[in-house]
Amino acid sequence: MRDHQTEADARILIDEQLKQAAWDPSDKSQVLTEHSLSDGRRADYVLLGRNGHPLAIIEAKRTAIEPYSAKQQALPYAKSIGAPFIFLTNGELIYFWDYLNDDARVVNSFYSRRDLERLVEMRATRKALATVEIPEYYLRQGETRKVRDYQAEAMRALDHALELGKRRFLMELPTGTGKTDLICLYLKRLIQAGRAERILFLVDREQLAKQALEAIQDILSQYSSYWLRPGMVRQEMQITVCLLQTMISRYSEYTSGYFDVVVADECHRSIYGAWQTALTHFDAIHIGLTATPSAYIERNTFQFYQCQDGQPDFSYPILRAFQDGHLVPYKFASGITVILAEGAEVDEETYDPAEFERKWTNEDTNRKMMEEFDRLAWQNCRELAPGQKTPPGKTIVFAITKHHAARLAYYLNELHPELKGQYAEVITSDVPNADDLIRKFKREEYPQVAVSVGMLDTGFDCREVLHLVMCRRVRSPILYQQMRGRGTRTAPHIQKKQFVIYDFFGNHDYFNDSDTDIFSGAGGGYAPGAPPKAPSLGNQLVELGLQDEWLHAVTYVEVGPEGERVDKRDYVSNWETTIQSAMNDDPVLQKVKRGELLTEDEEKTLADRLNRPEMYFNEDNLRRAYRQPGGNLIDFIKAALGALRIKPREEELTENFQAWLVSKSLTPQQAQYLALLKNRGIVRGRIQVEDLFVPPLSILNAAELGIELFGERGLKQIIEELNESVFMRKTA
Repeated sequence: MRDHQTEADARILIDEQLKQAAWDPSDKSQVLTEHSLSDGRRADYVLLGRNGHPLAIIEAKRTAIEPYSAKQQALPYAKSIGAPFIFLTNGELIYFWDYLNDDARVVNSFYSRRDLERLVEMRATRKALATVEIPEYYLRQGETRKVRDYQAEAMRALDHALELGKRRFLMELPTGTGKTDLICLYLKRLIQAGRAERILFLVDREQLAKQALEAIQDILSQYSSYWLRPGMVRQEMQITVCLLQTMISRYSEYTSGYFDVVVADECHRSIYGAWQTALTHFDAIHIGLTATPSAYIERNTFQFYQCQDGQPDFSYPILRAFQDGHLVPYKFASGITVILAEGAEVDEETYDPAEFERKWTNEDTNRKMMEEFDRLAWQNCRELAPGQKTPPGKTIVFAITKHHAARLAYYLNELHPELKGQYAEVITSDVPNADDLIRKFKREEYPQVAVSVGMLDTGFDCREVLHLVMCRRVRSPILYQQMRGRGTRTAPHIQKKQFVIYDFFGNHDYFNDSDTDIFSGAGGGYAPGAPPKAPSLGNQLVELGLQDEWLHAVTYVEVGPEGERVDKRDYVSNWETTIQSAMNDDPVLQKVKRGELLTEDEEKTLADRLNRPEMYFNEDNLRRAYRQPGGNLIDFIKAALGALRIKPREEELTENFQAWLVSKSLTPQQAQYLALLKNRGIVRGRIQVEDLFVPPLSILNAAELGIELFGERGLKQIIEELNESVFMRKTA
């Protein structure tokens, strides 16, 4: 760590950080420096509101001094001039202290003037949450819906935790139980109580962004909201919906105090490496939503949300949801051909999906699977939902690859020639009109069947789904339950009683799942006689889509409706050539090169224009080709133009470390100690306990100090977590 020997050195950094938060240190109407107090002492910095009143003081220390230790020195200064907030900093670490309400905590940046003024205003109008009534009913999609008992229970649980001073909350509710409606109702409650004005809603899929924005604009219609896309101009609205992948490259445009609440959907995927950086940059109330049963959530998630291991702030188990009638039960189609031979195993983390498809399926098995599904579905549909008018009812088919999906859709359409290819549609990122097809699938009679790879297995909501067809192997218990959850939503308008899972790869046997003994994530959940197996964190994250499947191992990108395989290097080369040659004639690309932000229409038109045959340039394919799961279209355009600065590894790891540090509940001494270990980790790529006993760390007595701060077992655990979250898992 750099050691600025004097306070003046630290102030050079502080001045720059103030400028980044839109303060002008040279403007005396904004910032006073070396401000003399009535008792003769001096405040290093005083930040002023637009009315000239003090908002905060900054106590500056040289880098060698832990700034938290200056709390009692700074407090009399702030009180004597009536400043409600204090920042403590040494140029490296910044603490924010709302001293009337909380202890000082590490933040990523100074707050802006607007942030601090907003906090003062909210403090003046704040109400006790108990005085804000939980509604009995609310309007959604034009219909009056009753607030369910467990939704009211969840709101009361969050109220209780919030009133006790907790700032991070984890909520576990199964797919289909109205997580989004619930969180919108709770956000409304926080706004009404004066606890929130600006809200960030983070998701990791476009479908989830659309669904979240739809619910927000329905339930929270009186508050302004928008979807922040990668190249779009930031808008000053109350509620921002954003993809996590976009926020990774945009968070530095915001101060740490910009948002009052950050909601992370499917949050168990969002707390590692660069993903976590986009979350912890914001010093806000954090609410994590997940459909994953607590038994399969990593302890890091519980730690991030300040929960005891295995104990979310609120949990509504799937078995209770079935018993209460809030989810529709399922059954497995019997007598169907199981394609995958028993005992056949392939290396789960590195196998090539195309090779798997070639080995375990062929034209005959693909045709047989679709014939068996179609025959049974037409027989079952009236029994499943007597009000379903068009047989066999809405169906999702999960395929192995894009090529595989195209073949399955072809055979389904071949079974129904009278529908002229409209019976089944492939829905993948390479379909230029994927959004239109999804809308048609949800709202129109045809297509009856959607065949997809990775696009509809999580975060996709269609209440009328009666059939799920598993034409691929699944080994992640999280993904298996996410896929199964596509059918559990209730649909009274078609009298939906049940849905059917056609599992051609024996996945439910692997998880011991049956309609009489539901696999809910508790226990081992593996086939009889098989030894219990701990879930693999890396593999679960890979399968769940933050990082596309086998991102680094697979050397090709599947493009187009038939899933043509193009070498990743060729794909990147073609992309760069296409962008560079189009630059002179394309005013939108010229704006991107100049670093100007786009309008929503410009961003959408550009994306549509690039996602055309024959190369199908879209974010999904570009992430695979560049092996960058957090990239977005604008980043990839800038990379092609040579205008994107790729962060050096040291800078990326430092940012990851800072995000991880902010997420922990550590003492100042522990934080300072881990900053020393971080530097060793950057040099070596990881930290080992042995490093504490050799120079340079041994000179600093690192082993003894670490045991004193964490205990022997705690030190080993924190080193393991540092490796996992910052160094080893930086792109997970």
